[in-house]
Formats: sequence, structure tokens, C-alpha cells
Amino acid sequence: MTEDKIKDSLVRYINNAASASDLDSLDDWVRDEKNYLVFKEYVKTHFAITIGMNNPDPSNLRDLLLNEIRKDKNVFRKRRFNKFLKYAAVGLFLIGVGYFFKQESAILGNEDIVIQKNDEITLELENGEKVIISEDGASKITNANGKIIGEQEGAKLVYNDELSASELSYNTLKIPYGKRFNIVLSDGTRVFMNAGSSIKYPTKFIKGLDRKVFLEGEAFFEVSHDKEHSFIVDAQDLKVRVYGTKFNLSNYPEDNNTQVVLTDGSVGLSYKSAKAEDSNDTVLTPGFMGSFDKEKKTISTSKVNTSLYTSWVEGNLVFKGALFEKIIESLERQYNVVIINNNKELADEKFNATIETNREPIEKVLDYFDRVYDIEYEVVNNKIIIN
Repeated sequence: MTEDKIKDSLVRYINNAASASDLDSLDDWVRDEKNYLVFKEYVKTHFAITIGMNNPDPSNLRDLLLNEIRKDKNVFRKRRFNKFLKYAAVGLFLIGVGYFFKQESAILGNEDIVIQKNDEITLELENGEKVIISEDGASKITNANGKIIGEQEGAKLVYNDELSASELSYNTLKIPYGKRFNIVLSDGTRVFMNAGSSIKYPTKFIKGLDRKVFLEGEAFFEVSHDKEHSFIVDAQDLKVRVYGTKFNLSNYPEDNNTQVVLTDGSVGLSYKSAKAEDSNDTVLTPGFMGSFDKEKKTISTSKVNTSLYTSWVEGNLVFKGALFEKIIESLERQYNVVIINNNKELADEKFNATIETNREPIEKVLDYFDRVYDIEYEVVNNKIIIN
């Protein structure tokens, strides 16, 4: 059986759509020691979420797969929907497929997908001047008096804490869709900026005042501890008070909720207009997410797998039981493209997926979704139309 055919059979099997012929082929294929080693290494290395192998034991992977295949063969005419196949497991094929199978060219007709304009990172200085930031550049950042307050080191701006200041002055960094960027603030706080985000921050924090920044979009913060100066993130109606910690904050305007996911330390959440004192903050502990409903103005908390919300920092998008329409939003931000989905049934389908955005172009991502769900799409006026 050719590599292409076995790959197609695997995709159909994962999505509970395999034919009797597919099952027979897979049964034979996995018995071959060479093929089994490929399969075992693949499951060990990547985001295994299907056929009950969330924490695979390398010693019995083949038995697990063969048992599942045989079960399906036995009840082929009464197709079962086992809980592990509830979602389309795109992730199994989105990470490094070329390592195991030869690369294929994306099928998009004769027209290429072109990213949108406005793809430049900009830094607005305190005097209103806007500077274009090149991701691989190296330059000095100066204040209104011409003094150097920081410098660019490739995909990172680093502000220093050496200059004294008696009043606050702000810079605003804007990251377009399709790019990410980092900042080290004057107190040493590290901020990882996601695509389609902006942050306004003091070029120098002032002694005796809270360290306050303003965020729209998404960022991961590693806040330097300073018990005398609280670190506060203003996310429109939500105020996040930080006590020296690591957390992810997502506050895109188009989203119904502002989400704060804590990985280390402690944060307090409050609705700004509620006039709540610190004692009334909703306090998060590591492993929990605080969600602010923008319409109801309420805050709820839940325990989560934090890696699902922070993986973008490393260049990965990880989804678990995510609606396709939410996946589309993330793809638009990360790849700076416009995707129009006319398939209403697909919009409500849930997927598990892991996408390496640094390695996988949008064409390849769409090609894999096409393999898994058999979607129909075309490129019209630089827009991706899914029918």
C-alpha cells in the first residue's frame, strides 16, 4: 500500500469513517515492525488524543491500535462512535507530518493565498511619532529629550531602568495579525505579545505608583516581583492586579469574554466600574482561569489545562474540543488572512488540533482540514472561502 493511501486510511480511521478495506489495510500495515516504529514514535512525539492513548505506554501501543481496529472490523456495519473519536483529530496530522510521510503541495487551484496589508509592527512614542519595527532589526529607543531608554534586540524591545523619571511617559506597541513580539519593561517584566494585540506601557515606572499597563488582544506576562509596587493590567472593563506571577491574558475586542489563565503565583480580578476594593477581587491560583463576561459584567473561574492557552508563546496553537469557528478566528490572527466560512454545519463541529504556526503555512493547514473533514474551499480575491 502506498504512503498516500495509508495516510488517507489513517485519516479516515481517526474520524470514524474508515471502510472495511481501510481497516484491513491498517491491520496489515501496523504489523510490519518498520511501520509500527513509525506509528509508535509519532504517537510518542505528538499530540496523541485519539483511540485512548492520551498517555501512551510505548510497550503496548501496537496492541491498543490493533484492538481498536479489530473492534471496528467486528462492528463495521453498525458504526460505533466511541468517545475518543468524538472530535476530528486534526492535531495528529498537523504537526510534522512530513517527518513520516512525504510532503504534499497544497491544493488551492492556481491562486495563492496572500496575507493582508497592515502587517507592520509599530511603536508609538510619547510624542505621537510612529516607528516601524523590523523583526530582525537592532535600534535604540529614545525619549523626547533624545536619551536612550531602551533598545531593540531582534524580535524584542528591552527598556532599561537606569534613567530617573518624575512623571509617566508612555509607548504603545502594536502587533499586527500574523506576527508576535516581546517586550522587557523597565522593571524586568517580560511580556510576550500575540498577533493582533497592542499594549500601552510606561517607558519607566515611577517610585510610589502602581506599575500599570493597558492591553488589547493577548499577551503572556512574567511579572517581576515588587511588593511595594503592584502590577496592574487594564483590560478595558477588567482590572488584573498581579502579585508577582506568570499568566496569560486574552482580551480581543471581538471575543465575548476576557480570559486570564494563571500558571504561577497569584492574581486578583475585578470589574473596574464596580468600585470594588482589593479585598473583593476574585483571586486566581495556578491552574485556574478567570473569565470576565463583557455583557453580564460577571467573573467566573474554572480549572483548566493551562497549556491550551499558553502554547502560542512557543508558536503552537492547541485546541481541544474547540468549535471550528473559534479555530478560524485564531487562524486569521496567526496567519493574517481572511477566512469566510459558509458551511454552517462545519462551524459547530468540534475539533482537537495542534498547529505549529512557525512551520505550517496556512495552505498546509487547510489541506489537512480538507483531508479530515473533506471541506470545500477556494481562494477568491485573496480571501479563503469555505463552502
